[in-house]
Amino acid sequence: MKVALIGLLQSGKSTILASLTGKAIPAIGSASIEEVIVPVPDERFDWLTEHYKPKKTTHATIDCLDVPGFNFTDDHGRAAAKRLIGQIRTVELFILVVRAFEDPSVPPYRNTVDPARDLAELQTELLLADLELVTTRIGNLEKQVHKPTRAQARDKVELALQKKLQKAIESEQPISSALETHTEREMIKSLGFLTLMPIVVAVNVGEDQLNEKFDFDDRVGSSVPVVTICAKLEYELAQLDADSRAEFMADLGIAESAASKFIRSCYSAFGLISFLTVASNELRAWPIKKGTTAVDAAGKIHTDLKRGFIRAETFSFNELQEYGSEKALRAAGKIRLEGKDYIIQDGDIINFRFNV
Repeated sequence: MKVALIGLLQSGKSTILASLTGKAIPAIGSASIEEVIVPVPDERFDWLTEHYKPKKTTHATIDCLDVPGFNFTDDHGRAAAKRLIGQIRTVELFILVVRAFEDPSVPPYRNTVDPARDLAELQTELLLADLELVTTRIGNLEKQVHKPTRAQARDKVELALQKKLQKAIESEQPISSALETHTEREMIKSLGFLTLMPIVVAVNVGEDQLNEKFDFDDRVGSSVPVVTICAKLEYELAQLDADSRAEFMADLGIAESAASKFIRSCYSAFGLISFLTVASNELRAWPIKKGTTAVDAAGKIHTDLKRGFIRAETFSFNELQEYGSEKALRAAGKIRLEGKDYIIQDGDIINFRFNV
């Protein structure tokens, strides 16, 4: 999964990303997009590592793009934002970072701290960028539909769809709200509409705001994850060793790092789960879309597994933890042989049987 962290100037995107990786915060003023691979935390790994003692463990990962902060207060800033937006149309999820923390040493955008206003401005600019794209597409299609080509019928269908999308944007609704069928979604998929992407809202707070709740339902709806994260604190935690970090979090009354919650929210927003394999002395998590069948999950590992699929020997992590060993699971009849159409569940531990 490829995600982009976007926000206005001084929102703290780079600090959030640094807190996920433990690496240094990039220098202020960078005009280029930075790309970082972030491992997905999985509390099951500690137990499974102790149980199987593999030589190697491989977490699922998220490909994160740190996009320089947008500044829509002048023409230069708008031009820079337009250039950057053109480079992120191929991502699969947006993380909208808004600032809620007060810090006199970090001047706020538009001179005041207002997360709701900043979120609204970000969403408006994404809508305007999509409006420009859909308007251009409509102009091109209107020229094409009168030509007797093989694509004429399809162009007429798409033109009607693009006009429907234009109407939605002009009503300040995202592209995603106007699509009614899978066919419509597939027809415009290659255009990279920004408001077609799922989103997560990350609110960057101060240490005195850790328990504060932010309600953006009127802007994004109740289904969009809203994560509160103190980027400064999370970055400090990331610099500590495991024992010191656990002690520090206990002192602060923090049961789970916001960074972990943040990544899980990205997983949830994009509809991902993980299945696990233990083979060739490697414990590995494989990210897949919810609803993926066993045969397609096998193809995620290698095309040969999908081509020669026979069965998926399956049991859940929770069952393994409950019974203590694969031997006990087998004796209890908890290890199943599933066929091609079995729908993979989060935490399934699978050994694929195949023949090519």
